Amino acid sequence: MPGSRILGSGSALPSRVVTNAEMTTMVDTSDEWIVERTGIRQRYIAGDDETTSSLAVDAARSALKDAGLEPADIDLIVLATATPDNTFPATATKVQHALGCHGGIAFDVAAVCSGFLYAITTADSLLKTGMARRALVIGAETFSRILDWEDRTTCVLFGDGAGAVVLEAPDRSTSVENGGPGIIASRLHADGAQHDLLYVDGGPSTTQTVGHLRMRGPEVFKHAVVNLSSVLHEVIENSGISADDIDWIVPHQANKRILDATARKLKIAPERIIVTVDQHANTSAASVPLAFDTARKDGRIKSGDLVMFEAMGGGFTWGATLLRM
Repeated sequence: MPGSRILGSGSALPSRVVTNAEMTTMVDTSDEWIVERTGIRQRYIAGDDETTSSLAVDAARSALKDAGLEPADIDLIVLATATPDNTFPATATKVQHALGCHGGIAFDVAAVCSGFLYAITTADSLLKTGMARRALVIGAETFSRILDWEDRTTCVLFGDGAGAVVLEAPDRSTSVENGGPGIIASRLHADGAQHDLLYVDGGPSTTQTVGHLRMRGPEVFKHAVVNLSSVLHEVIENSGISADDIDWIVPHQANKRILDATARKLKIAPERIIVTVDQHANTSAASVPLAFDTARKDGRIKSGDLVMFEAMGGGFTWGATLLRM
């Protein structure tokens, strides 16, 4: 069965840019240390008047404009976030209200950095069943709100932002296998046994606080390279293509060294990997759609290209999606 196709994309970033030089005034670190170990040169940090929902709304409006659609054309919103505006209701419902597309389906997905992969796969499944015709799939985060700004090993890594795509239900008269646009294959995984390697030490039913992000970086790095390489191979084999057929890989932007190591394991040329971690840092669920929108708008990703999304996040969760533009 053909998969849903992307009609447009958009993104939004906070107004404040925080460079590595500014980070050195906040914690004991240096620009050289951050760049060498992560590839990050700056990040965007949300101000008091910027929230996950406001960034999501701006990204959604940009995606709708790119697709040539109005909010009334949307009957499904799936928003991936680990930093919702409220414990409940879902931030997706606030986005729905702000956009003015009432009465459809709207809910959040919590899979941290893999959230956008989980969200786009869920939306694709719902569109295939006929539950909706067009969907907004959004990744939006204000990770700065859950960082321990005295922990130099984590606070330098993350930023805030949002990215969105508009998905349309499959056209049953076309086939992605024969060159038509649409999602070709997706694979998702989780392993709760790795909880303590990357988590937030708070929550409503445990500490009744928001908590802060905690991470054991070297162990996360090792799992990321193995898990991402494995799931990419799964999708490639399931699709009946070779790695050489892929025009672009749009990965979760966690760490430039992870991107390089994964490319080496797959024997994929670095120039086919979309990299925005230097500008955005790790924006969790927003990183894949942010990078995708960047590469579409600058002309790298074009109609007909084979594009692979991939991500891994706390949980652990991980996944990959292959699509043709």
